[in-house]
Amino acid sequence: MPIDLHAHTACSDGTDSPAELMAAAAAAGLDVVAITDHDTSAGWAEASAAVPAGMRLIPGAELSCESPDGLGGTCTVHLLAYLFDPESPALKAEQSRLRAERRLRLRRMAERMAADGFPVDPDDVMDRLPADSPGGRPHLAQALMRGGAVRSVDEAFAKYLGTGSSYHVPRTDTPVGTAIDMIADAGGVTVLAHPFARRRGPIVTASVIADLADRGLSGVEVDHPDHDEPTRQQLRALAADLSLLVTGSSDYHGTNKTVRLGQETTAPEMLDALVDKASGAPVVVG
Repeated sequence: MPIDLHAHTACSDGTDSPAELMAAAAAAGLDVVAITDHDTSAGWAEASAAVPAGMRLIPGAELSCESPDGLGGTCTVHLLAYLFDPESPALKAEQSRLRAERRLRLRRMAERMAADGFPVDPDDVMDRLPADSPGGRPHLAQALMRGGAVRSVDEAFAKYLGTGSSYHVPRTDTPVGTAIDMIADAGGVTVLAHPFARRRGPIVTASVIADLADRGLSGVEVDHPDHDEPTRQQLRALAADLSLLVTGSSDYHGTNKTVRLGQETTAPEMLDALVDKASGAPVVVG
């Protein structure tokens, strides 16, 4: 039963439409896939209508959060939220704020690059976004590719769009404890996405994950393309110590990344435990 619980569509920073994601999941031989666009549930309806017979869809989202890093500072973490009520007022308002902030950040970064002579038109970058979608750095990377400045999204991030770049613009994310509470209040469950993916930037310590488990975190994403085997072993042991569920996911973004759907998977019993904890939205069965 191949299960992939982390995939993005064009409603955030992927390249597949929600319906195309369902078709791609079927082609990849998946039995279960989750839609986890950044800070939005806009793709749920289209994905739900396109679930192939025999497949299950887990509606979800990926939330950008600010967290203590365990070393006296702060860093960005991502929460995978599953099966929550998308009409929860507090959550709906916070996701709307985050989407607006992401779009403003994207425009500012595009304007900085255009001012320095890069082949980027900020208006064109913004016009290409679906209405009310959370624009992200991959959209700017695509503009750089169209202009011939880079050959891939990875190259764009490595050279120009990373956290330490002069073109990077910070954003105000949700405090991670607040996000866990909001998802729980909306009947959902939370999993900490790629927590030890060091190549992405600063990460939290194990003590922070323990604190989040006490706050109500349900699981950690262990099997992820950005985790090597020693890291996976470390996280698996930590999850066992903290009684956290363990998930595995591709973090699929269509052609924006080289990973493929089903590259990493979740054990069926872990999915069953997640579903049992949730009450905000149903699993969609094709």
